[in-house]
Amino acid sequence: MPTYPFYQIDAFTSTPLGGNPCAVIMDCRDLSDETRLRIAKENNLSETAFVYRPEPEDGDADWVARYWTPAEEIPLAGHPTISTIHALIDTGRLKLTPSLTVVRLALKVGIIRVEVSSTGPTAKDVRSIVMYQKKPQFLSTHDPSDVLPAFGLPLDACAPGYPIQTVSTGTPQLMVFLKDAETLRRAVVDVPRYAALRARAHFFSPHLFVARGATEAGHTFARHFGVPPDTMEDPFTGSATGGMAAYLVKHGVIPTTVGSDGKKVAMFKAEQGHDMGRPGEADVQVVVGTDDDIETVAVGGTAVTIIRGELLL
Repeated sequence: MPTYPFYQIDAFTSTPLGGNPCAVIMDCRDLSDETRLRIAKENNLSETAFVYRPEPEDGDADWVARYWTPAEEIPLAGHPTISTIHALIDTGRLKLTPSLTVVRLALKVGIIRVEVSSTGPTAKDVRSIVMYQKKPQFLSTHDPSDVLPAFGLPLDACAPGYPIQTVSTGTPQLMVFLKDAETLRRAVVDVPRYAALRARAHFFSPHLFVARGATEAGHTFARHFGVPPDTMEDPFTGSATGGMAAYLVKHGVIPTTVGSDGKKVAMFKAEQGHDMGRPGEADVQVVVGTDDDIETVAVGGTAVTIIRGELLL
């Protein structure tokens, strides 16, 4: 009977049972896509990560990971990336170097850079795991009358003057900037309308947010909906946080400062999951080049191991 090392990691939190849980399956290159989807359905979490060592076809990567929701594969995701790197460290597969360790992680969307800041060699010594997402793409905009009814919201729910837009930093997400936290908390998915919207609007999942934290420490607060009935709402969504950051900087909502190299930098704390009883947070950085073109979106956080075991197939 084949066995695979199995872990459950809570990401974007330092507190067990907070943030967003992710299942991580190690040493599993031999599993078929069909089996991976069935395992993701069995775990019934927003994502399951399948992690293994690279082969020559994986390019200049240190590790390979593939992410599956209970419905389908996702090309890039945040909390599985944080969870994957944490699990590699926690199991001794990834050896930390003093102060900063750089990992080249091959995903379906391509190789991304991940940086681990630490004060020592173990997972408990990790200060942050930062994923560098793909250069943002600002895709189609959408009519509020076509989008807001899918979330039970009135047509004046959006922050005035800002578009509903699909943004991708590796996974296309629908960015819906709302006028206040009360409106955000009222959002409820109308499943038939949402399914029809998703079928025609060419995005993976929607990110609804406001430019104010759930706590005094935060600068943004968000909710992220999945693919009913497989996944309903995500406690913390790292890839969409990256797309949201790019959106907010592009539209001048989050301020930037100019560095000595002439580039603009925005840094802020994103919060999500508080109303679900699973508060999570991420430190976000956006770098804008001298031509006002966004060059870099980085999202970082920490994680904790909740379960260690074996997957028996």
